[in-house]
Amino acid sequence: MLVISCIKQVPDTTQVKIDPVTNTLIREGVPFIMNPFDTHALEESLRLKDRYGFRMVALSMGPPNADATLRKALAVGADDVALLSDRAFGGADTLSTSNVLSAAIARLAEQDEVALVICGKQTIDGDTAQVGPGIATRLGYAQLTLVDEVQHVDVQRKVVRVRRKLEGRHEIVEAPLPAVITVVREINKPRYPTVPRRLSAQAATIPIWDNTVMGMDVNTIGLKGSPTQVNKIFSPERAKGEILGDGASDPEGAADLLMRKLVEKDLLNV
Repeated sequence: MLVISCIKQVPDTTQVKIDPVTNTLIREGVPFIMNPFDTHALEESLRLKDRYGFRMVALSMGPPNADATLRKALAVGADDVALLSDRAFGGADTLSTSNVLSAAIARLAEQDEVALVICGKQTIDGDTAQVGPGIATRLGYAQLTLVDEVQHVDVQRKVVRVRRKLEGRHEIVEAPLPAVITVVREINKPRYPTVPRRLSAQAATIPIWDNTVMGMDVNTIGLKGSPTQVNKIFSPERAKGEILGDGASDPEGAADLLMRKLVEKDLLNV
């Protein structure tokens, strides 16, 4: 059976700047990394491979240089990888992206039975958390989001049990296989690649599945298949904070100042 990890190459948002004239991201000189949430999805896929003997495949959709992300997947233990790359896929929103990834997963399912598809909760360049659920919906798989522990996979009964991290509590859920799981950072600590695996990954040939291979309707992929588009990007504006009084030497005076300020701003019902 297969466990498939969907991973994405993203710009390092700690170094991204915005063009004040065009309101678009300045990508020149910005390093690319594997989406941080996806590193945990990849690690959990590898742990399930080690635990249950699944074959582990990593998929990524992006430009040709996204092969670097898949080489990292090979370096830590992925059995196979595939890069979904074609100009026709470019400019995709979450709907179009989930469409292409779903088609790739369906293609893999023709070769071997899929047990689980594991994605990061969200990407740091989009923050929508829509691709994982979109894949599940398109394929008709069960979906389990915000997972911080995969407790058990019953291969015979074809059931997975997970723990979901919700606000202020946890939830234990079982679902039938195949299922799509989206994971949070707390689920694991990603492993480091060994030197031999890293060298082997650098020498590996990364299979590229373009639309000649995928055979998808061009009206359902890329910009043509994307009903949503980014209109403007801007940095959030934050007002400067204000220090009130001296809380160390005069805590009562500082508290009095704070209360008066809250009343002035009509933030208290008094």
